Amino acid sequence: MASTLGGGNEGRSEIAFFDLETAVPTEPGKPFAILEFGAILVCPRKLVELHSYSTLVRPTDLSLISTLSKRRSGITREGVLSAPTFVEVADQVYNILHGRIWAGHNIKRFDCVRIRDAFAEIGHSPPEPKAVIDSLSLLSQKFGKRAGDMKMASIAKYFELGDQAHRSLEDVRMNLEVVKHCATVLFLESSVPDILTEMSWFSPRRSPRTKSNEKSLPNGVKESSASSSSSSKTDQSLSSVDATDKETHPIVSLLTECSEDDTCSGIDPSDITTLISKLHIGTPLQTDAAETVTREQDESTPSPNPDAKEESFLRVDEVSVSSIRGSLVPFKRGGSLRMKLFHDDEPLQLYRDSLKVRFGISRKYLDHTGLPRLNIVVDLPPDLCKILEEANDVARNLSVESGTSSGWRLTVMRKKGFANYPTARLQISSESNGDDPTEVYQREESSETVQKLDFSSNEFEELESALLPGTLVDAYFSLEPYDYQKMAGIRLAARKLVIHMIK
Repeated sequence: MASTLGGGNEGRSEIAFFDLETAVPTEPGKPFAILEFGAILVCPRKLVELHSYSTLVRPTDLSLISTLSKRRSGITREGVLSAPTFVEVADQVYNILHGRIWAGHNIKRFDCVRIRDAFAEIGHSPPEPKAVIDSLSLLSQKFGKRAGDMKMASIAKYFELGDQAHRSLEDVRMNLEVVKHCATVLFLESSVPDILTEMSWFSPRRSPRTKSNEKSLPNGVKESSASSSSSSKTDQSLSSVDATDKETHPIVSLLTECSEDDTCSGIDPSDITTLISKLHIGTPLQTDAAETVTREQDESTPSPNPDAKEESFLRVDEVSVSSIRGSLVPFKRGGSLRMKLFHDDEPLQLYRDSLKVRFGISRKYLDHTGLPRLNIVVDLPPDLCKILEEANDVARNLSVESGTSSGWRLTVMRKKGFANYPTARLQISSESNGDDPTEVYQREESSETVQKLDFSSNEFEELESALLPGTLVDAYFSLEPYDYQKMAGIRLAARKLVIHMIK
């Protein structure tokens, strides 16, 4: 164990960069085991390391390290066996993290979840952050794809910072250096945007492999393979960069905003915490409308499944709430009636991209055969929320008119105290439910690779690990009214899910 961290809770202004090394569970339902925790506290004004702490952690379930001989990081089974358990270091971890800004690479989807699980396992309240800075999400948006797949190792290689050690303390220190280097590049680009940003910021999600007409000279300068005449045209274009594009640069936008906004007059330029708030990075997983339109219009983005018929699913911006109606129709075999929802004369089926998972896979609810009905809870953007509430009202009124005595379960969920954060439950079908199984795909953000995820009727752990809280999914789903065991409502049945994967 290594520590230079002072005790006490006074002063929570530092940024806590932290990282975990874990062992993957070997059986369904078991949590990840933390093998190492490392953190540094960083001054937000000077970006210098103030304190550090690291420790190996012995899991309570030793079977998780039974096959651990020696990882490439140097973590050994013997080292882990002689380490303290998490309950023994929990107070120290809590003291480091609680009430501070948390920072790290991909921490929203991984490290934050593992920390909360670890505290829950020992029956302690978890530490809570002031805010979370996920450098993976942030740099993917602000720095673009010029470093490739945006893994820590790739960005470190891009800046020639050395190899990633895959040890917690070394990795968080590398994380800090990566953030410094990216911020410096963005700052320099904001100083001469006509020249520097032409090669980088205008295509923030562009992969380096798109520079097909360039070759590297020994000094690292890029030379175009075009003729000298075209080079002169390029030089001319560099001096007349579109002003709209320049204004979209994050730092240029920030400086412009602060020059026109009286509320910025008291900002210390060295105060990174305030600058962060002005860059609007508190919710890095959100996708604005402009980015959504760009993705939909980008012909280079492949369909998740080219053979699937997706034209029957309406984008939310194609839906008119006044066109939503319900009707009682007979079952296929005749006899009793069931309710169906329509948009004009077509079944109401929706597509919405980039839905954020609030709660991952749940097996709480059972189907009529007693088997688990898988589902996830997603945050609802305003456009989708409006449609679902209208559909809920239409179906509920028709249910009352039909004479049912069943209670009604609202489609849009608003927990007490969180009325402004509506959610909904998406049902995922498997072969064991007797329904048409939901098609699930994984799409790597750093490439055009789309891979189908197969999950059997009894083994859902792969699906569970892919749909962690904070994950973004593109959802194709139908709205299916139900009335079962004195409860009625609308089931959002996922027909296809495309999971955004960042590795």
